[in-house]
Amino acid sequence: MAQVTIGNSEFDRDTAVVRRAPGHYEADLSAGWTIIHAVNGGYLLALMGRALGDALPHPDPFSVTAHYLTASVPGPAVIRTEVVRTGRTMSTGTATLVQFEEDGSEVERLRVLAAYGDLDTLTDDVRTTAKPPAIPPYEHCLGTENAPGGQPAVPGSTAIADRLTIRLDPATCGWAVGAPSGNGEMRGWFGLADGRDPDPLSLLLTVDALPPTAFEIGLTGWVPTVELTTHIRRRPAPGPLRVAITTRNLAGGFLEEDAEVWDSADRLVAQSRQLARAPRSASTLA
Repeated sequence: MAQVTIGNSEFDRDTAVVRRAPGHYEADLSAGWTIIHAVNGGYLLALMGRALGDALPHPDPFSVTAHYLTASVPGPAVIRTEVVRTGRTMSTGTATLVQFEEDGSEVERLRVLAAYGDLDTLTDDVRTTAKPPAIPPYEHCLGTENAPGGQPAVPGSTAIADRLTIRLDPATCGWAVGAPSGNGEMRGWFGLADGRDPDPLSLLLTVDALPPTAFEIGLTGWVPTVELTTHIRRRPAPGPLRVAITTRNLAGGFLEEDAEVWDSADRLVAQSRQLARAPRSASTLA
C-alpha cells in the first residue's frame, strides 16, 4: 500500500471530530479499531486528544490521563470538553466521552484530564539514563506472516490488527505457541499499516496497541484498561517506532503496564503507565 501522509490516513479519518458548539464535539467510533467487541483504549485516547487539541490554545498533548468507565462500542459518540486553565506555555482541559442507549439514556465511557503545550518549544537539553529497548532487527521479528507455528503474533480475531504493523521480539512471543516466558514483557516494532508516520496524537494509540503483557505471564482473555496516563516527550521522527512494555506486579486481579516508545532517531518520545484488570478467567496458556 502506498504511504499516506499525516492528515489523510485512516487513523486521521477515524479520529475525526466535528465541533457542533464550543466544548461539544461529535464523533463516530470506528469498528476498525476494536478488540473483540470493545473499542481500543489507545484509539479512544487519540480521539479525545484530537478534541482537546481543538478546544485548548496549545497544540500538543504533554500529559493525558484517562479513566475508562465502561466499554465503548462502535457508533456515534459525543465528546464534551472544558478548558480548566490556560497559561503562556501550557493549558489544561478535561473531556468526557458519552454514548447513548437505545432508550436514549446517556452512558459515560471515559473521562480525561490533560495538559497541552507546544513540543516545538522544548529545549534540546537531555540528561537521561534511559536506553532504547534491545529489539532484534525488524526483519528478525515476528509478524502475522512469519509467526511461530503458523499462528499470528497479533491475534487475528481483532479488527485493529489489520490497521497496525507490529513485529514482535521473538523473546516475548512464547505465548503465541503456548509457552509464555512468565517475564511480563512485550517488545516490538510498531507502525500504522498504511505507512502514516507517527505524530504526538498517534503516540496516544501506540502506548496501548501491542498485545498485553498478561499473555507472556500466561493468562488469556480480555485485559480491560482501568486508567491510562501517557506522557508525550518529543515530536517523533518519521519511521517505525520501538515499543517496550513491562509488568512487574500482578496482584488482586490487577496489573500495571509501563510502556516506553522510542523513535527512529533513538529518542524516547512517549511513556505511559496503565492499570488494567487481569483476565477474569485467569486461564493459562501453558
